[in-house]
Amino acid sequence: MSKKVADCLSKIRNGLKAKHDYVDVASNNLVENVCNILKEEGFIKDYKRLEDAGNRNIVRVFLKYADENKRKPAIMLMKMVSKPSRRVYVSSDDIKPVMNGLGIGIISTSKGVITTKEAKKLGVGGEYICEVF
Repeated sequence: MSKKVADCLSKIRNGLKAKHDYVDVASNNLVENVCNILKEEGFIKDYKRLEDAGNRNIVRVFLKYADENKRKPAIMLMKMVSKPSRRVYVSSDDIKPVMNGLGIGIISTSKGVITTKEAKKLGVGGEYICEVF
């Protein structure tokens, strides 16, 4: 896991608190895979890679809110589980539901970056990246 994922999640969290429409984050393949999962699960509206960013990889993440006045963000809690200073690996038997099944966990496995529900179904473990609720 890279520090860019932690930076991406922090920028999304801060953007939601500041009621922004979008945030720009430094990107790599892992960040784009995490953004893709957040989009598929309905936590963000969309994301796209900015082509005019020069030699830097930048992804623009469009934030989602539950109401039109931006009072209630779609993401209530984002928590990094595995950090650069402390890596957390789980087997498929140790995967637990996030917030009694209301949230998702994102895990990096040999099958790619997937949710914990998919990892449990496939019977694979890996590095537990984060939890989103």
